[in-house]
Amino acid sequence: MDEARRSEQHYLTRLYGRLDALRGETQERLDSVLAATGLGHQGLAERDVAAAELARRLNRLESAETGLCFGRLDMRDEERRYIGRIGILDGSAECEPLLIDWRAPAARPFYVATAVSHENVRRRRHIRTRGRQVIGVQDEELEGTAEISGDGALMDALLDALDAARTGRMSDIVATIQAEQDEIIRSPHAGVLVVQGGPGTGKTAVALHRAAYLLYTHRERLARSVVLVIGPSPTFLRYIGDVLPALGETSVLTATVAELFPGVRAVGAEPSATAELKGRPVMAEVIAAAVAARQGPSGEEGFEVPHEGSVLRLGPEECRRLRDTARSWRLPHNEARPLVHELFLDALAHRHAERYGTDVIDGSSLLTEADLETIRAELDGSREVAAALEEFWPLLSPQRLLAELFSSPARLAAAAPGLTPAERALLLRGPHRRWTPADVPLLDEAAELLGSDDSAARAAAAAEREERVRLAQEALDVALGSRGTDIEDDVDPGEAEELSPFDLVDAETLAERHEERDHREQARRAAADRTWAFGHVVVDEAQELSAMAWRLVMRRCPARSLTIVGDIAQTGDPGGAPSWERMLAPHVGRRFRLAELSVNYRLPAEIAEVAAHVLRRIDPARTAPRAVRATGVRPWRCAVPPERLTGAVAECAARECAGQGAGLVGVIAPAARLPELRAAVADAAPAGRVEVLDPRTAKGLEYDAVLVVDPDGIVAESPRGLSDLYVALTRATQRLGVVHSGRPPADLPPLRRVAAEELRAAGPPASGRG
Repeated sequence: MDEARRSEQHYLTRLYGRLDALRGETQERLDSVLAATGLGHQGLAERDVAAAELARRLNRLESAETGLCFGRLDMRDEERRYIGRIGILDGSAECEPLLIDWRAPAARPFYVATAVSHENVRRRRHIRTRGRQVIGVQDEELEGTAEISGDGALMDALLDALDAARTGRMSDIVATIQAEQDEIIRSPHAGVLVVQGGPGTGKTAVALHRAAYLLYTHRERLARSVVLVIGPSPTFLRYIGDVLPALGETSVLTATVAELFPGVRAVGAEPSATAELKGRPVMAEVIAAAVAARQGPSGEEGFEVPHEGSVLRLGPEECRRLRDTARSWRLPHNEARPLVHELFLDALAHRHAERYGTDVIDGSSLLTEADLETIRAELDGSREVAAALEEFWPLLSPQRLLAELFSSPARLAAAAPGLTPAERALLLRGPHRRWTPADVPLLDEAAELLGSDDSAARAAAAAEREERVRLAQEALDVALGSRGTDIEDDVDPGEAEELSPFDLVDAETLAERHEERDHREQARRAAADRTWAFGHVVVDEAQELSAMAWRLVMRRCPARSLTIVGDIAQTGDPGGAPSWERMLAPHVGRRFRLAELSVNYRLPAEIAEVAAHVLRRIDPARTAPRAVRATGVRPWRCAVPPERLTGAVAECAARECAGQGAGLVGVIAPAARLPELRAAVADAAPAGRVEVLDPRTAKGLEYDAVLVVDPDGIVAESPRGLSDLYVALTRATQRLGVVHSGRPPADLPPLRRVAAEELRAAGPPASGRG
């Protein structure tokens, strides 16, 4: 071991020693808090809060075990800074920093300093570790006057990470963040930041590290309000699931749009044309019209309510007046219902009074206000009146509203006159069909318009609180009475006055201390609350969201603090974004910042060239990100007879798994081919090594090797099939093969042709750095 590695090993051992000590201290404090006994209700609540905070702190310390320290800065003023996952102080009275958190301002020069803009750095040292051992040290001297070229400045750590076999889970990039990525990660918190990045630019990693950075700089507020990360699919969320916990951040909720309506599992399937229609902005008008149609009488015949053997009738004009009065309050439908109930009872009571309480000679009323109140009370207890009110202004859930709307051609025609009969037919469904992901934004829209009638719950809560205060007062009265009635006469002036519970607390305060509180983690509470206002929202693969989905997302973040990442060229959903401007205009106008990532780290140059050909077909004006490495392995294609396609793909997948540099293999094919391909690959390839998926599900994922199956079928399967093909071609970090039948794929450049027999005999070419 050379002197530099020996020196860094000594320091790393010291850091891990301090880390172990901090863990031990935190664990001891946590055990002490949890072991506390004899606590009252308030004490138990405080114990739970303290335990949760200590558990979070312990989790952050545990998460720093791997890759604790990865860099050192030697400043020009002789200061030395070690950079790592967390900040660690030496424990002395001076609290000297042993390790600086990668998110701290003092760590920024590690990512951005160059020979031209040195940030007061003399030397930057990259420290590579495996476990608690230093395995490599690389120094960059920044004393010169010429800036190092972009390719030559790439760190060995970055190249090692790019060439390493995939594990099926995304890793953090704290040790390899590049300057353009760092600028976005540390971008100011306020407002909407859009990160446009082509395949392989690391936009997902940048977005997640930006979330971690914001939690570091605004911890108290964002930990309380929670950061929401929205991904395109459950597969994608599993793929990124380790990144933020590895950075010690747990105040984060990850979800797809389909998971953002508590209580609904949106796992149903539907035609893409139906999903696209449900995503259009016009659906907001359809939902609003459907709610309005459930308010007041549906026809011109007025309203009749059976009561005591006769019928109380409200004319159409009076019904419209009641409805319009209720609408003028601008309350959500269900929240207006108790007030509508009062108006309805008043109208029926006056109708009853007119019939039975009118002087036959002069027509004047014979009933007093007290008589009217008695009549109202009788009507209020009538089942017939309750049924009439339900018909006049029903209590609606979003699920009921949409189920009844989409199962009734008449209701749908009334609510959506602007849609064609064919479009309305796409929306019709059985009353008990499963909800789909495209239904979730519609349910959310309905929930916003309906609100909730919580008057009964509020009344019950008020009654419960009143009872707690009564019991608390009784307890205080007993405590005071136990002192005797003549205590003041018996007090010795030389003795200290004895305080009673009554002297220290009143009944309301005592009742509050016995109130049940919700001590769940903030992220769990946020997941269960549709109205939760998140402090910051990250949207990945944002180009796929429909207009209705964006309405849902913006409701979750009223402060409009968002990081939006994606690539317009990869838009595959028919209802997705044609441009960032059109997508965001209804919500923030032009008040957003656009940042672009221009360097492709994932794709080798050989694969990037193939993808760039497809990108030019999608939009000739777009420029592909610049690839920074080559492997020397050219993409290939293999043509087989149609009846041999499935078997050939399985054979190729098996050979990829057995070849040199083997890792994870992705087989990306048209959705219609997936069942047969999955069965064939499962029989031929090792378990857990190959994933068979369509381009939509593959979005955001990466594999060591990718087999693109039937490219022409991928293009033909969707109106935005070229974008889907672009996604499929850009998932590989090392090797790319294309398996097809018939003529060469129309949308690909000429590829090296390989016979099926050659692949079976020799396997895929070995990869290596170029």
